[in-house]
Amino acid sequence: MTLTPPPLRRPRSVRPKAPCPQAPRVRIPPRPCLPPRVTLGTRAAALLDRADREVLWLYLLTRISLWVTAYCTRWLFPGRSDTRAAGSVLAAFEQWDWHHYLHIARDGYFPEPAGGGSGQDDGDNREAFFPGFPLALRAVHAMVPHWTGAGLLISFVAGAVAVLALARLARWYLPDPRAGRRTVLLFLLSPCAVFLAAGYTEALFLALALPAWLAALRHRWPLAAGLTTLATTVRVSGLFLAAAVAVHFLLAVRSRGDLRALPWLALPAVPAALYAWYLHAHTGDWLAWNHAQERGWYRAFHTPWESWSVTWDAAFDGVHTTGYAVMFQAELLSMVAGLVLCCVQLRRRRWSEAVYIGLTLAALGTSYWYMSLPRSTLLWWPLWIGLAAWSLRRPRVATVYLCLAAPLGTVFAVTFLSGRWAG
Repeated sequence: MTLTPPPLRRPRSVRPKAPCPQAPRVRIPPRPCLPPRVTLGTRAAALLDRADREVLWLYLLTRISLWVTAYCTRWLFPGRSDTRAAGSVLAAFEQWDWHHYLHIARDGYFPEPAGGGSGQDDGDNREAFFPGFPLALRAVHAMVPHWTGAGLLISFVAGAVAVLALARLARWYLPDPRAGRRTVLLFLLSPCAVFLAAGYTEALFLALALPAWLAALRHRWPLAAGLTTLATTVRVSGLFLAAAVAVHFLLAVRSRGDLRALPWLALPAVPAALYAWYLHAHTGDWLAWNHAQERGWYRAFHTPWESWSVTWDAAFDGVHTTGYAVMFQAELLSMVAGLVLCCVQLRRRRWSEAVYIGLTLAALGTSYWYMSLPRSTLLWWPLWIGLAAWSLRRPRVATVYLCLAAPLGTVFAVTFLSGRWAG
């Protein structure tokens, strides 16, 4: 059987389609390139690098831990054993010198007594405190109605500025990239770190003094002098900082042109002079500040060996109760640490830092007995940078320090927050 193929079919012709009329071209202008939206957050991010943000995160965590300690202290260690209500957590920070700053900010240095007349209550001695912190407290209180809240807000913001400046100082002195964070860690976990969170002058002073020293290292003398002037309004330690800046300036002078910045170095003396004039106008005493220190805190001049002897007796001879005695023991230990630190600075020929530490020790170590030396260690930035450098070379140093500082810091914080700081 033969299969015949199917017949071939001719393909149909396909008529070409008529071209579609093209739509007229519309020229679309390019989308304008708008600048990024600038907000406060983007500006802060531009000013702070990753290392700065890590330091601020560490600062925030330690503030939270101190607030937790303050909350627990109000419940566990009330003023009276039969207390049934712990009270506000802010009350834990209303201790000791805070009342002096509050009275100055609220009533001034020489308030009119309620019964008429003039002058102030005997034993107040509020002239012993410089006006910088009370003025800042009064200004912030205009926005924050609670006086204690206003004081804590000042310390919180100032402390953040201080740790940023301390980290940058550490990176200036030390080549290790971990130097800034390590220095801030040791600083924030120091035994007296609770005073950085309280309504005291330490945080505000450091927020001005550390940027001032950083400006001096960069030879920006007008800025260094201006910040040191503001620091002098807060604490008398600003004058010691001014002396250190002056020594650093003299060591950095290379030509006559550099001497044009010399008049700026006299600026930090102005606040102290104005304050002395103000007190003289009300008391007739040019040394009213010094005499208030003598009346309230026994800061009359004594030889260094007399001060050491009296403090030693107060610490170990059973002259005072155990609460006071342990504080005097801390004073002695702080003096030894300060002397070692000063010798280290001299050995390394860091003359400016040695002047700052030496003047501080001379001022606090020549009174009737030592007082406020542990708190002053917070202001010794060479101490924290030196400890950081040591711990970076020998990791065990950091471990030993943290194991000792953590319990001491907790004990000191509870002691202060419960109102038992001085016995």
